[in-house]
Amino acid sequence: MKDLKETTISSKRVYEGKILNLRVDRVLLPNGKESGREVVEFSEAVAIVPIAEDGKVLLVTQYRYPVGDVLLEAPAGKMDPKEDPETCARRELQEETGYTAGSLEKICEFYTTPGFTNELMHVFLAQELTPGEQNPDEDEFVQVEAVSLQDAIAMIYNGKIRDGKTIAGLLAAYNMLKE
Repeated sequence: MKDLKETTISSKRVYEGKILNLRVDRVLLPNGKESGREVVEFSEAVAIVPIAEDGKVLLVTQYRYPVGDVLLEAPAGKMDPKEDPETCARRELQEETGYTAGSLEKICEFYTTPGFTNELMHVFLAQELTPGEQNPDEDEFVQVEAVSLQDAIAMIYNGKIRDGKTIAGLLAAYNMLKE
């Protein structure tokens, strides 16, 4: 197989923000030519597919400013520095839904958009849920919605669920649980 690796020649951070950084790199391509790469640096993140005892999935609705719409999503969030994925998943589940999980199992991981960001998403299945109080971040406004897993899958195909992490998580959970 041909070597497809690109080698970094130079790298310059052009923006440092609260949740992301942007750098512009020059790379040497496999054919010997040079090119530019813009990279959004983002911390790792988690998404959780919480399934209650009655088989319903707990999703959250949240306004997403970049797309200008309210989306139906799996609870999720970015990992704090030095935080492991499971600890983050437990924290985000409680903050966004109020629930805690007796069982938490990692079901997949993926790069969200590898063409321009290094964000790695860890997806967990949460079961044996115990209700509690939501504790969202002060700039986070979410509402919990409970739908059957079958209905959630149908919502992917009819365009009502359009968030990538939610689609990946629901399909992974569905395939895992039907076995």
